[in-house]
Parts: sequence; C-alpha cells; structure tokens
Amino acid sequence: MKKLAAQLCFPRPSWRWAALPFLLVVWCLAASRVPSYVLPQPWDVAAEGFRWLRSGELGHQVVASLLREFGGFGAAVVAAVLIGVSAGLWRPFREFVQPLLGLFMAIPPIAWAPLSLIFFGLGYLSIAVVIFIASAFPMAVTIQEGVLSISSGEVRAARILGAGRLQLLAHVYLPASLPFLTAALRIGFAQAWRALVAAEMIGASQGIGWMVAMGGQLGNSAQVLLGIAIIGLTAWLMESLVFRRIERRYEGWRGQ
Repeated sequence: MKKLAAQLCFPRPSWRWAALPFLLVVWCLAASRVPSYVLPQPWDVAAEGFRWLRSGELGHQVVASLLREFGGFGAAVVAAVLIGVSAGLWRPFREFVQPLLGLFMAIPPIAWAPLSLIFFGLGYLSIAVVIFIASAFPMAVTIQEGVLSISSGEVRAARILGAGRLQLLAHVYLPASLPFLTAALRIGFAQAWRALVAAEMIGASQGIGWMVAMGGQLGNSAQVLLGIAIIGLTAWLMESLVFRRIERRYEGWRGQ
C-alpha cells in the first residue's frame, strides 16, 4: 500500500520526453560553430516550414508521397498475405518460392528504381513498384513464419472437431498468426517508407524525397532538414498511432 501511494505521489519520471530537447540542444550547439548555409538553426528550419506551409506546397508534397506510399504498400500487403500464407500451408510452394524471396530481399530496393523508370516512366507507378518490391517480400517471409509457428496439435484438434480448410484458415491459422502479421506490417511500412524517399530523390517531380533532393541541389540546407524532419515525423506518427495500437491489441496472443 505504501509503495502504491509513493508511486501516485511521486510518479517515476519518463526519459522519453528528454530525447527531443537533447537533440535540439546538440543541434543548436553544432549550428553555432558552422556557417548557417551549412547547418541552419532549428528556428531557421521552422521558418522555412512556415513558408512552405503558407504557400500550400508543403501539404501538396506530403500528400503526393503518402498516395504513393499507401498505393504501393497496400498492394504489397495483399501480395505478402497471399504468398506468406500459401508458403506456410503448402510445402511445395514454400520450396519453390523461398529462393525467390531470398533473391529479392538480398537486392537493395533502390536498385530497381532505374529499371522501373525505364518501364513505367516518371510518375506514380514507377515509384509504387519500387515500394512494392521493398515491402512485399520481407512481409511475406514474416507471415510465412507466423503460419509455420502454429503447432500441428492445434490443427489436428480442429480437424477432429470437423473443421474444413476455410474454417482452419479463419479460426486457427489467422488468429494464431495475427501477432506475426502486425510485425510484418511494421517491417513492411518501414521498408516501403525508406524506398519511397530514395525513389523520389532519384526520379520524381514532387514528394518529400524530391523536396530533399531539390534542396540539396539548390544549396538550401534548411529545406533539406525540413524534408528530413517531415520524413521522421511521418514515420513516428504511423508507428505511434497505428502500428503500436494494433500490436497492443494482440499483445496477449504472443506465446499462446
């Protein structure tokens, strides 16, 4: 009881909120030692952000990147679920697809960007294809491992009770592999987001990656840092508001 009262009166401090102020202090100290065109101060980057925001260009660039991200990532999720579940359930397909998964995962996704530009030209589809390649195969491997982790005893018990293939899939394989599916989504989105930014820096006329690349070409380091901050903030918001909530929902299923 005393311990509980102490915790209520003197809650344990959280150090997570100290990370951002620490980063800003280090940034200010480093920027004070070099010219502003090399490393601007945080308030210079904030002023650049307000300028982009007032003109409406900032929202336009962010929306363009998100449309590409969710288009390529959404298609990758569908393909990964189909490949991962099929490979986990049927051994011949698993033996066939494993070398292909290993091959595509070994190649850096950005290496596909020039070929995608040749095939599909400068635009939405070429970057969406790179995002698809970057995220589909890691997710498929994770989902496959989730299906393979299901014990044969659970499957036999369900079959004894009269479950058919669709019932096994809906009531045994899918619930048991949900934690792996949420992990696959986190991994896939991170891979897709990195590939998106890199592909936009190479072959796009709009988007956050294009914004960073153009800032570098113009020598506008404030624009470059603004783009980098938006990239990190967007990924952090997706992690905090979407994937962590999904993972917490199914946290109790781990190890069962």
